[in-house]
Amino acid sequence: MTASSPARTVLITGGATGIGLGIAEAFLNAGDRVAITTNASPVPEHVADRVIAERMDVTDSAAVTATVARIGVALGGRIDVLVNNAGGLVARRPTDAADDAHWHQVIELNLSSVFYVVRAALPLMADGGRIVNISSLAAHNGGGHGAGAYAAAKAGVEGLTRALAKELGPRRIAVSAVAPGLILETPFHERFTPEADQRATIAATPLGRAGTPGDVAAATMYLASEAGGFASGTVVAVNGAAAFH
Repeated sequence: MTASSPARTVLITGGATGIGLGIAEAFLNAGDRVAITTNASPVPEHVADRVIAERMDVTDSAAVTATVARIGVALGGRIDVLVNNAGGLVARRPTDAADDAHWHQVIELNLSSVFYVVRAALPLMADGGRIVNISSLAAHNGGGHGAGAYAAAKAGVEGLTRALAKELGPRRIAVSAVAPGLILETPFHERFTPEADQRATIAATPLGRAGTPGDVAAATMYLASEAGGFASGTVVAVNGAAAFH
């Protein structure tokens, strides 16, 4: 956005922590009007007075429809950019130890949620808008131990991304995804990835470091920009070349 451009209206799910918070900060720094959703995490004080914040369970279809409608009103009746970031591993469970409830919970949280939010946001989305879905390196390499359901869900996100890019192209809505690798400074890896495993992943990453929420935010900002509009249907890998090692 340039100094003479109007502020964009942006909705980010899971925007109170980690990658989602980093993305929210990037849009705020660009002068955009930002709304975030959070299920349980409190909104950090340093952004609380600059964002519209709503509690939302992204796995509850009816709640998503109602909450996105309220956010649309608060944003002035339109959503220019949607970032589907909410998701999580839930737990590490190998397939023979994963019950139906675990499978459905992971799929609902990471894949169905994207469908619910996009469906609710589309009536509010301006032609020429942007949708960026946060996927994962797990969609490409199967993830770490006990992450089969998560890897499957994120692969589904990428398939849905490509389908939406084709479907919404006539409205000039570009739909893309970002697939992060190991991103530290996030609750995800603090909770589910032991430090020894983090160190091993960093050692096996050609760039020799973990990523940060800012790395993911930078890719998201590009895809949401006018310059990134023709990248529709693209999945941008943000993993320090770990996928190719």
